[in-house]
Amino acid sequence: MFAYVARQSITDQEKNVFAYELLFRDGESNCFPDIAPDEATSKLITGSHLTLGVEEITDGKLAFINFHEDTLLYRFPTSLDPLNVVIEVVETVPISRKLIEACKHIRDLGYKIALDDHDFDPKWDVFLPYVHIIKIDITQTSPEIVREHIGKFKDAGVKLVAEKIETHEEFELYKSMGFDYYQGYYFARPEVIRQKNIPSSKMSLLELMQASSTINFDFDKINAIIERDVSLSYLLLRFINNPAVNKRNRINSLRHALTYMGEVEVKKFIALLALANISDGKPLELVHMSLVRAKLCELIARARKESENPPTGFLVGLFSLLDALLDQSMNNLMEKLPLSDDLKSALCGMENALKDYLAIARAFENANWSRVKQLSQKINTDQRILHSFYNESLKWASSMTQSVESKKSA
Repeated sequence: MFAYVARQSITDQEKNVFAYELLFRDGESNCFPDIAPDEATSKLITGSHLTLGVEEITDGKLAFINFHEDTLLYRFPTSLDPLNVVIEVVETVPISRKLIEACKHIRDLGYKIALDDHDFDPKWDVFLPYVHIIKIDITQTSPEIVREHIGKFKDAGVKLVAEKIETHEEFELYKSMGFDYYQGYYFARPEVIRQKNIPSSKMSLLELMQASSTINFDFDKINAIIERDVSLSYLLLRFINNPAVNKRNRINSLRHALTYMGEVEVKKFIALLALANISDGKPLELVHMSLVRAKLCELIARARKESENPPTGFLVGLFSLLDALLDQSMNNLMEKLPLSDDLKSALCGMENALKDYLAIARAFENANWSRVKQLSQKINTDQRILHSFYNESLKWASSMTQSVESKKSA
């Protein structure tokens, strides 16, 4: 994987992930890092920036990658598979005949090109014949100006991405304007239109969440909940038998899992089972984000030699988007969900170590590298280790999400 990279999802009108934008710590403004022009492509691919493939970072979805002028002029994008990437031309590049020729050449090789942070300045019109996608930062351009210009791009067959979509209202507004894709964490916020009651069908799932966060493991109670619902039993075994977790022994029951894996590991899967079922009707990316956070927080807690029973690091990450999954405020949920005090405090934003771990996860999601550095110093953990934990978390979460995805499509 790229040594220091984060990703942000780009979703379609159905809130399904269409692509991920990759953001590089080593590159200026999160762009693909500058490499000396005389370095061979093979060295670039095998060097520090590409230790795992693009596909592993993006789960096989398209990768949007920002490129500066020099990397475009030296055709570095052509070291990447055109089927996997979209080449973003950043708004700071100086327009020149050489740059336009480079974009034409890259387009002719089969790559898709996007203009980033488009401001509707006519100077960019020379790129239109070579561009497939235009990204518009909604915080920099008013809806009125967008409406005034959108027809030109629609007529040219260009797809439109609205960036910095942070609320459901913004998503609906730009969807109504005809935008094709949306970048931002609008889907990770609860839609609190009116006070909702948690459906009775999901109350047993909250019981599982509670059971996963206690020191004592009430096997009979948990087994009774799972046995009431065939789909719960099925999904639990899918999780536990996932090759990312268990490659050697086929587990065929909760009791078998308890004997083979131990209480702490089973508690994690009980919590994961509950979350996957609570997420019905919500974007799969919400589950994926929860899983990345869970694994990252778990790895940090383990590195700091914290007690793993109950697995509070894992649980704080896993439960951190419950408000968006259940469309309720986190404070309201914590009144109904009898978790430990340190978990409740962190999830409600109060200061403790678990809140710091969540803050690190959010810093990676936003490619806020200075915040990652600051928090690594606060918890006295090498920043490079945090990057390796994040990479590991992405891979683990991708594997586990496939089990959830197969459940949703079944």
